[in-house]
Amino acid sequence: MLARIGAASIDDLFADIPDDKRLAGPLDLPMHMSELEVERHLGRLAGQNVPASSQPFFVGAGAYKHHVPASVDHLIQRSEFLTSYTPYQPEITQGTLQYLFEFQTQVANLTAMDVANASMYDGSTGAAEAVLMAHRITRRNKAVLSGGLHPHYVDVIRNLSEMADDRVEALDPDPTGTEDILAAIDDETSCVVVQSPSFYGNLIDLAPIAEKAHAHKALLIAVFTEAVALGAIEPPGTQGADIVVGEGQSLGVGLNFGGPYVGLFATRQKYVRQMPGRLCGQTVDAEGRRGFVLTLSTREQHIRRDKATSNICTNSGLCCLAFTIHLTLLGETGLSALARVNHQKACRLADRLAALDGVDVINDSFFNEFTIRVRGRAADVVEALAERGVLGGVPVSRLEARRPDLDDLIVVAATETVTDGDIDALVNGLKEVMQ
Repeated sequence: MLARIGAASIDDLFADIPDDKRLAGPLDLPMHMSELEVERHLGRLAGQNVPASSQPFFVGAGAYKHHVPASVDHLIQRSEFLTSYTPYQPEITQGTLQYLFEFQTQVANLTAMDVANASMYDGSTGAAEAVLMAHRITRRNKAVLSGGLHPHYVDVIRNLSEMADDRVEALDPDPTGTEDILAAIDDETSCVVVQSPSFYGNLIDLAPIAEKAHAHKALLIAVFTEAVALGAIEPPGTQGADIVVGEGQSLGVGLNFGGPYVGLFATRQKYVRQMPGRLCGQTVDAEGRRGFVLTLSTREQHIRRDKATSNICTNSGLCCLAFTIHLTLLGETGLSALARVNHQKACRLADRLAALDGVDVINDSFFNEFTIRVRGRAADVVEALAERGVLGGVPVSRLEARRPDLDDLIVVAATETVTDGDIDALVNGLKEVMQ
């Protein structure tokens, strides 16, 4: 087969993969096992996991532990939801199309934008797609990324940009929320990508950034990783954002070891034809009855590849249904109340931690997540807390390994699931570790 395609060796088939990303040899795995042996081995490995609900849990940084009502899981496991996939035939998939339409309506309302799509893979790929969309609209190829943008989102944007020879100007990490991003915007800028609440928890005023971006005919892409925050803070749309993307995992979707999640994507009406992904529309049939259809289909599965706005081939439909059910159960009043509880828990935790010797809360503002500076290496502190049965947050060095000056920072999250006993356990654990 190699001779037939003109390749000299197996390695030639993988020439496009960088050397440092290739395995030097086989994985350290048994060459063969019986089915029973595999089941037992995997069971032992699974037993080493620590479920989030089994210990005091303060981990966030883009994935949050919230209570998901039992009714959400019950409803999404109905066979008509669990087995459905692509709604190519609207006459027999009205239920799927309707809940996608309702999902879009909810996302548009949450973000104060005109239109939303039927979801993306997750928040990070949604952010990268938003950058590509901005390039198409502005006919420029330079993206400015805030230092408060989640490092994983930065990496995904870089990945897609490198393939397209686009330019990415990522500012230095900004734990305090005081960066001068306005100075980075110029006439070559296509878009500015800003996260609020930021990766470090800071709330960012988007209005002046939007004003500066628009003065240079650039777009503002607003990002969030904690959807519950939209129940308390001013939505990005009213602050001048042109595209809003985020992670919807907080509502209806469990932690699930990192996925699958659900990306939220909304924009202004004038940019709708450049929006990637699916879009469900409402119409009437020949007899005047309300119905739902896919509309403005811009995916490569529907049209010529060179005319497509995205090659996304799914819409995380079951996850966005879970999001929609949870948000419907909450309603506007419930979401606001949930957001207040999250903020109150975080404030209580911040006050307790700030009173500890050797711990500093570095935020001036936050929602349910903030950053602390500890004495010593944050990774060591987190490991020591884990040994005491407390999952105490995410060391920034885990995601920003190239910045040793951030080695003493921990991102800490407190949702409605955190109890006073959990807070006591973290505070007492830190007292022991920081001695």
